[in-house]
Amino acid sequence: MLFQMDVSEVSSEQAVQSFWAHLGPSREGESFANELVRGWADKRDEIDGIIRDVSQHWRLERMARVDRNILRLATFELLAMDDVPRRVTLNEAVELAKRFGSENSAGFVNGVLDRIASDIGKK
Repeated sequence: MLFQMDVSEVSSEQAVQSFWAHLGPSREGESFANELVRGWADKRDEIDGIIRDVSQHWRLERMARVDRNILRLATFELLAMDDVPRRVTLNEAVELAKRFGSENSAGFVNGVLDRIASDIGKK
């Protein structure tokens, strides 16, 4: 959904509606996914600012879209979801980067998120 918002500049509500309409009857994880998308949309400037601050040699706009949106998703999770451990957030983000990103995505995502998690004090 974040990728769709990034590419087509639709709102979070439009992305949520479109995603679930095309997914079919399986709606496993719907409320959690919607919370992540809406949460990032509400804190977009703050989250993008955090990512910019730690990725000094990479402008957010120049990052691969997949990497950028994995970072956004995970950064929101680190900031707003106290019940999700740091290790879980980082592991899931790295797995997404391995699956959908480039050869170097996993290392890049892991490095940026580790720094973000440390900076915000997420245990």
